[in-house]
Amino acid sequence: MKRAFDLIASVFGLLLLLPLFCLVSILIKLDSPGPIFFRQERVGRDFQPFLIYKFRSMIADAHRRGGAITIRDDPRITRFGRLLRRTKLDELPQLINVLKGDMSFVGPRPEVRKYADLFAKDYSDILSVRPGITDLASLKYRDEATYLGKFSDPEQAYVELLLPEKIELAKEYIRKSSLSFDLRLIVSTIFRLAKIFC
Repeated sequence: MKRAFDLIASVFGLLLLLPLFCLVSILIKLDSPGPIFFRQERVGRDFQPFLIYKFRSMIADAHRRGGAITIRDDPRITRFGRLLRRTKLDELPQLINVLKGDMSFVGPRPEVRKYADLFAKDYSDILSVRPGITDLASLKYRDEATYLGKFSDPEQAYVELLLPEKIELAKEYIRKSSLSFDLRLIVSTIFRLAKIFC
């Protein structure tokens, strides 16, 4: 049932948002040189790697100029990229991942292997399900970059403070997982996003 919902909703979403995808793509190309999409390897269900898709919000060689953790005032973020990140529009291409079956609309956020390996025992439980576009942690830490920017070592803060909390929220999601719970999280996410644009 969940996969059928993901498949139908991702096709509908991609068709509905096609004009927006085209507009964002043009603005990204006008703003800075480089590809439209950012792709990064993440760990999926059963620890299988996959490439996550996002609209590129950073300079093309950002991975050579810093680590995987991004803070709000990161100089690698482009002008238009700041808007993409603030509005979460950079996440829209993950509908492609949902269509392909890499991800679900709702599920624990996919992590890079570097961090998943640090908590391999926890992720062996968490990755029994497909990772998702939104989850409990996404709602609680909507402005993660600002939170991490308060620390002198954002990566250490992520590993020692934020990631353990996100892991516990992912486990809570798995315990409560159901179609009705997923729909509640989707509605909550839509309301949160609507507040940004209002």
